Amino acid sequence: MSAGDSGRPPLVLTVAGSDSGGGAGIQADLKTMLALGVHGMSVLTAVTAQNSRGVQGVWELPVEAVRAQYRSVVDDIGVQAVKTGMLATAPLVETVAQLLADTGAPVVVDPVGVSKHGDPLLAASALDAVRTELLPRATVATPNLDEVTQLTGVRVAREDDMRAAAEAVLAYGPAWALIKGGHLSTGGEAVDLLTDGEEEHWFRAPRLDNRHTHGTGCTLASAVASGLAKGRTVPEAVREAKEYVTGAIGAGFALGGGIGPVDHGWRFRG
Repeated sequence: MSAGDSGRPPLVLTVAGSDSGGGAGIQADLKTMLALGVHGMSVLTAVTAQNSRGVQGVWELPVEAVRAQYRSVVDDIGVQAVKTGMLATAPLVETVAQLLADTGAPVVVDPVGVSKHGDPLLAASALDAVRTELLPRATVATPNLDEVTQLTGVRVAREDDMRAAAEAVLAYGPAWALIKGGHLSTGGEAVDLLTDGEEEHWFRAPRLDNRHTHGTGCTLASAVASGLAKGRTVPEAVREAKEYVTGAIGAGFALGGGIGPVDHGWRFRG
């Protein structure tokens, strides 16, 4: 969808947690949306104390605060795509799933389970709610390999295992599953599989030698949502998102003493 006669860009809403270090979460989502030419809006679900070394603290917002933010944006401004990220607890997952059910816009679900540093961002008690309430609302679910295992029990050790992973995720009800193979240790490529159970699309990019990859998952999901808001098909949106994220990883930079972020503004610096 284009901006139209009003000159207004497409509208995308992110429902996620805050990353005080600016590399992931709401901050990454809004930077991605700006870079891709859509208007980003936000529903904050949690505040984290977070830097390049890890997550030092997490404070979830009350369900009432999340619901109020969502209704404020959707009822007045409207949305053309929604992206969900860190939802932390079962009540938050259930609340967001209920809100999505009445929205009528494509939804990209990034089922965030752990941070880049291995810090848990989803309570174990929330997993069932993600499976039964949230994933059925998803136009596209974008789990990485650790999240696939967390949600389905399927372990991916090689590229051929990604089909079984996608099948297991699709069984929970999303229209499409995007299995992100960036954590595979084999080969010189970063390989992702997108499928709806019938069509298969494989996306390949060179595996870049850059440890500064904080925010990759948030960025990819937000890029997919941005493409869907523009009216792209799911395969088109994922292809464009993969190209954007690959460039952002290549331009990732050191920050603090740990893992730095991808560069959301890489296209503006050339």
